[in-house]
Amino acid sequence: MKNIYLLFFLFITSFSFSQLDGNKTPTYPELIEYYKKLDSAHKEIEFYAMGESDYGLPIFVCIINGAQDSLKTFEKAKNETTVLINNAIHPGEPDGVNACILWIEEWIKNGKNLQNLPVIAIVPAYNVGGMMNRSTVSRANQDGPAEYGFRGNAQNLDLNRDFIKMDSKNMFTFAAIYHALNPDVFVDTHVSNGADYQYVLTLISSMKERNAPSIVEITNKYLIPQITSKLLKKKLVLFPYVELMEDTPEQGIMAFNDLARYAMGYAALFNAISFTVETHMLKPFPQRVQATKEFINELVDWTFINKTKIEKARSEAIVWQKNQTDFKFNYKLSNKKDSVSFLGYEYIYKKSEVTGQDRLFYDRTKPFKKMIPSFETYTALDSIPIPKMYGVSSEAIDVINCLKANKVEMIVLDKDTSFSGAYQMIESYKSPSKPYEGHFLHSEVKCRALEKSLIALKKGDVLIYTNQDKRQFILSVLEPKAEDSYFNWNFFDSYLSQKEHFSAYVFEEKAQEVLLNNPDLKKRFEDKKKTDAIFNSDGYAQLVYIYKNSIYFEKTFNRLPVTLFF
Repeated sequence: MKNIYLLFFLFITSFSFSQLDGNKTPTYPELIEYYKKLDSAHKEIEFYAMGESDYGLPIFVCIINGAQDSLKTFEKAKNETTVLINNAIHPGEPDGVNACILWIEEWIKNGKNLQNLPVIAIVPAYNVGGMMNRSTVSRANQDGPAEYGFRGNAQNLDLNRDFIKMDSKNMFTFAAIYHALNPDVFVDTHVSNGADYQYVLTLISSMKERNAPSIVEITNKYLIPQITSKLLKKKLVLFPYVELMEDTPEQGIMAFNDLARYAMGYAALFNAISFTVETHMLKPFPQRVQATKEFINELVDWTFINKTKIEKARSEAIVWQKNQTDFKFNYKLSNKKDSVSFLGYEYIYKKSEVTGQDRLFYDRTKPFKKMIPSFETYTALDSIPIPKMYGVSSEAIDVINCLKANKVEMIVLDKDTSFSGAYQMIESYKSPSKPYEGHFLHSEVKCRALEKSLIALKKGDVLIYTNQDKRQFILSVLEPKAEDSYFNWNFFDSYLSQKEHFSAYVFEEKAQEVLLNNPDLKKRFEDKKKTDAIFNSDGYAQLVYIYKNSIYFEKTFNRLPVTLFF
């Protein structure tokens, strides 16, 4: 078998997908055994173990239409048009797991034609730990399958929130897969939660405001309309993901903000045409699987037909990004309202037989087609001038490791060097009272760059030029105020605590000396006492003010180990 990483299963099963009835999805050992058999039986199918998962078993990728050689296959994927499909990031949502197998079996049955295929890469099951944690009850709102995996990984992380912070071994392996392939089109397969409606298949496409114009055009002008039309001929209606403004679709739906923490948001940072497929949880499992399979089929066909356009759009996107002088971020939904034709069900509020309170009830005997409000526009609240390069101190090892895992080009200094640049200082931020995915995710960050000075960098520190293909990723993680920055994900929290302080009775004399030697500070101090009654009555606060504006206050407090060079 064509393998990079050796896998030992504790038990072996005998499995054929055709043996499963319509309401079953394979276990992880069954799934991997099935792909191994495909690898052995068909030279056009390659199966590689790519690295560790949190559970201790490898994460695999299946490649169709490769080069029958590991190095040549990944080189081919990088240089030709490639589709990457990621399954079971949430193993309780296994539609894509089954759909990919159905697609492969159909392709084999039809003669294994490679002439009309791009390179296709499939991660059979990304969340290995969640796949191994099977039950029948964790998806209480979902119609099948009979048994399935769990949303959390072995660390109880939601891996679809881990693409920037990289807490899991899974994500380091995924980054290796992703950058080895450099996919042109990326799809993450899911099952929805939320409102009830008539659609089986919904689709999240990447936020248009965050993407390059060429990616927006090929996605929204060509890909989505053309695939929608093809699916409609198969009596399958493709509709945008139903993200509710309030309680029901009739109150309005909105475009999804695919932040970089999510799989599709991560892929979009690298100019992939990026989607999340969401089948509807209340539709029968076989129907959902078939819908996912049909979408994959049409997407593969469309990708092959339009591969020249796709490659051109991605190349133009890189050029467009490199020509930008400002980096925009912190996108918020605008109040610009449109409307869209929607296939839903009438709803009412009626008395709950469980709680006695009013409950929402969708009446499936009363389907409707009507126009509903749709909010599809986001606006960037913040922007910064893009620096020429960043400097990252070598002690920020977790940051450097994440950057390296994402193939960011960097220069490691081989000697102590000084550059004219600016330190970044955090002025304020907010943190939640409860952790989110293992972190106290910061928000509403205010920071400033200090005046330019000569920055001393030491041997081992790294320089990262922003004029490279990974530009959007670099800016998204190193700009502290960006939504999914390394700062917000707590990579730099140790710099937010003051290490030294003073004893008031000792500092009194030094405070007098500081004011005597700094007339400007003394004037600001006296003015503040005149205009701030609380400050004027608080002697300790006054000493703190003097201390923080003196040479005695530590200069590294709230100063990040990431410097700016313009």
